[in-house]
Amino acid sequence: MLDLYFAPTPNGWKITIMLEECGLAYSVKPVNLGKGDQFKPDFLKISPNNRMPALVDPDAAGGPLSIFESGAILVYLAEKTGRFMPRELHRRFDVMQWLFWQVGGLGPMSGQLSHFVNYAPGGPDQHGYSHIRYANEYDRLFAVMERSLSQREFLAGDYSIADMASWPWVVPYKRFEQSMDAYPNVRRWFDAIKSRPAVQRGMNVGKELRRPTGEMSEEQRRMMFGQTGASVLQAAEQKAKP
Repeated sequence: MLDLYFAPTPNGWKITIMLEECGLAYSVKPVNLGKGDQFKPDFLKISPNNRMPALVDPDAAGGPLSIFESGAILVYLAEKTGRFMPRELHRRFDVMQWLFWQVGGLGPMSGQLSHFVNYAPGGPDQHGYSHIRYANEYDRLFAVMERSLSQREFLAGDYSIADMASWPWVVPYKRFEQSMDAYPNVRRWFDAIKSRPAVQRGMNVGKELRRPTGEMSEEQRRMMFGQTGASVLQAAEQKAKP
């Protein structure tokens, strides 16, 4: 059985969606980011970037394998199962480029927009430039998807790990005040994926772990958003103490 180190965020849901689509058995290991679980020594051995998700496959070829970074996990699961990533060269790299587009663009830009909408002290009104910068980039990325999806059903043609990676970051579009009115093909794609039973199961994972958006203590806020190089090293040392 696979062990998934998980918190209920878009990056976590990418993996639960893929696991559900593939019908793989897995055990959820909750990572409480506000309490600093990501700095525990055992977790850092798996995920040195102190981020979730992370995956451990005790039955991997050649011995137990641990993987961090959601894109790497998706590629591994696709290769393990032979599903949702084509073997043919051109189609394979079509999926790969859209996957990398998500992990390098849609995810980080959405995450920054979410921070200024949901968590930054004072809200968007006190961070006008930052909010507008990331809102405009989120909108631009919708246009990129729209152009591709006007010519194909899914981002890389057939439904793939590229769609599973991108879709959870589109889910909060209303909270980001992003309209789909100008993007009918993104709407079609979004609704088609939303209707998949495996996607629905994947999104329900960790429901009991969710907290209301923006609701956190000062200590949780510091743990989530106040990290520097020095604080990361200090937190890891503190978690290592008996």
